[in-house]
Amino acid sequence: MTQKKNTPVSGPHQSIPASNERETFTSIFLDHLWARYRKRVSYIAAYETIIASAGARFFNDHIAFRTLAATRPQTGVSSISRIFEALDYRASECYEFPQKHLNAIHFQHPNPQFPKLFISELKTWELPAKVQEIVLPVLGTHRDPISEETLSRLCHLDGVQGSDHAELLQSVVNEIHDLPWSAPQQEDVVNVNKASQYAAWVLVHGYNVNHFTSLINAHAVESLDDIEKTVGALSAAGVPMKENIEGSPGSKLRQTATKAVVVDVEIRDGEQMSTMPWTYAYLELAQRDKIENSQTGETVRFEGFLGSQATNLFEMTKRS
Repeated sequence: MTQKKNTPVSGPHQSIPASNERETFTSIFLDHLWARYRKRVSYIAAYETIIASAGARFFNDHIAFRTLAATRPQTGVSSISRIFEALDYRASECYEFPQKHLNAIHFQHPNPQFPKLFISELKTWELPAKVQEIVLPVLGTHRDPISEETLSRLCHLDGVQGSDHAELLQSVVNEIHDLPWSAPQQEDVVNVNKASQYAAWVLVHGYNVNHFTSLINAHAVESLDDIEKTVGALSAAGVPMKENIEGSPGSKLRQTATKAVVVDVEIRDGEQMSTMPWTYAYLELAQRDKIENSQTGETVRFEGFLGSQATNLFEMTKRS
């Protein structure tokens, strides 16, 4: 289903100083993703009130996306990463989660003010045969992949007037927001969820943002200068939080999150279109510490991810 024409949005990414037209486009694109996510994740309003009252600021550390990897059609990380690669993002590091049948790639932009991307994929061939029999026919209805023409236009934005970008922006926003396959049967989603909550999530949400992430280091005020204080402020505001923090005090990366909100998703009930409630997204909090660069000896902030911690955060969208 094609969405309505994009209207101007405001958000945290358009404040990033852009050095070229592609960066300007990227910031607007990311703010469109933020706007829909913010509207659907009610806890964002509470977080924004907290940081505004404290005089802090929000810096988006990373955005997470989920995909299903298959061969017919060819799907997985590349289903959406090509868009970001055309906008100058580059693969930085790979991660494996064998127990969850997942791979992930962390993408980085040359402008460090832009958020990192964490795009994961579930290897469908590792699922039980009965689950594959449900998932693969749905993937078989996948829309055509993004065209080389669209990727080329993204890659050659510099020198093109911004007024000519509206249609292109609409098309890439739709690539993320529109369900890329036919809505699944309600019974099938429930059955897939028993084997893989990740697979069920992607079936109903497609390539929509899984979470944005507040970088605690950027708060720059004493009242919110560590992850415990920020969790305390959110809890006091009535925001339900993950029970524990991933990473001990002093470690190079500490993470936690709000609980995931529940939204209505489109499904089929026999021949009829319908909706059902399903977990959607959450706000992650990340606190990054300094490490020593093994090659230069320089002290730098850790900018990667830790597989063991990400494993637990995948569970935030678990649906009982």
